[in-house]
Amino acid sequence: MARRTETCCRSCRSAACRRAFGRQGPPRSRNRRRRRRRLRSQPRRPSPAHRPQPSQRQPSRRQERQMKFPRSLGAIGVLIALVAIVGLRETLYVVDETNQAIVTQVGEYIRTDQQPGLYVKLPFYQSLTYFDRRILVTDNAPAEYLTLDKKRIVVDPITRWRIVDPFTFFITVRDESGARARLDDIALSAMREEIAQNNFIDVVDKKREAIEEETSRRSFERGKAFGLEVIDVRIRRTDLPTEVQASVFARMNAERTQVSQRYRSEGAEESAKVRAEADKQRTILLAGAYEAAQKLNGEGDALAAAIYANAFGQDPEFYAFVRSLEAYEKFLNSGTTVVLSSESELLRYLSGSRPKTPAATGR
Repeated sequence: MARRTETCCRSCRSAACRRAFGRQGPPRSRNRRRRRRRLRSQPRRPSPAHRPQPSQRQPSRRQERQMKFPRSLGAIGVLIALVAIVGLRETLYVVDETNQAIVTQVGEYIRTDQQPGLYVKLPFYQSLTYFDRRILVTDNAPAEYLTLDKKRIVVDPITRWRIVDPFTFFITVRDESGARARLDDIALSAMREEIAQNNFIDVVDKKREAIEEETSRRSFERGKAFGLEVIDVRIRRTDLPTEVQASVFARMNAERTQVSQRYRSEGAEESAKVRAEADKQRTILLAGAYEAAQKLNGEGDALAAAIYANAFGQDPEFYAFVRSLEAYEKFLNSGTTVVLSSESELLRYLSGSRPKTPAATGR
């Protein structure tokens, strides 16, 4: 029985085999049954009509590896390109006409590049710092100063400067904000020294340009220690302190009022002189004109009297008639009432009676 057990086929289902190998039979039979159960648990394979096309089938592991390999190459290529770009950017740099640069290595100065062009440095080991080489303008803060005549004044200066020594500039002030702070101290101190040597009116008007030139010279000398070139310092605005403006304006107003009153009094005096001279000339002219008029009137009256005398000598009656008409024209106006005798000589031409001739009257 034991020999049969050793040589029995795996497909035997006899009782002896079962006793020898157990209830599940020999190993081959157990494997077959396991495979059957696994196939029953899997979904049924579709019919040929329902099988997916080759293009719709899932790729195999080999195909998947072949598809992933080009993707890996592309990612590696992109990574290499990025590293190359970053390396070039860290290695090459450009200095144009508007700036200048210094190269430092772990905080230690290496060189200065001021000429425009393309330069090279060690990537990630050397550092680059740019500085502007153009003329920069700093609007200094307004400050209060005391003049030589002990008057307070507020001055608002403006400074123009540029960087000429980048290395000295870098180790002393580091950047433009630090330079502007130092320039405020330099320009304001130089301005204070100059204003203290001049009177108020000189600072405002007379010696303003000279003060600006001297302040620029002093600032230029002091700015060299910081790698700066101070081009000029100009006074943009001068003003009075707020607390004294009211009193100063009141005093100025009083002075201007006094001056205006003096001008008005001088003008009134001059006007009176002109009017008196004009009245004098008017009186002289009127007197001369009146004299000439009276002379002409006298000459006219004399000529008229001569004409009348001549007319009377030629025709006395006609002359008396004309004179009577002239007399009527003067006193016989509208609304005039005159009571006279009918025998009046004045009305002899109105009554129709003929006037008496001188011969008839014995005259």
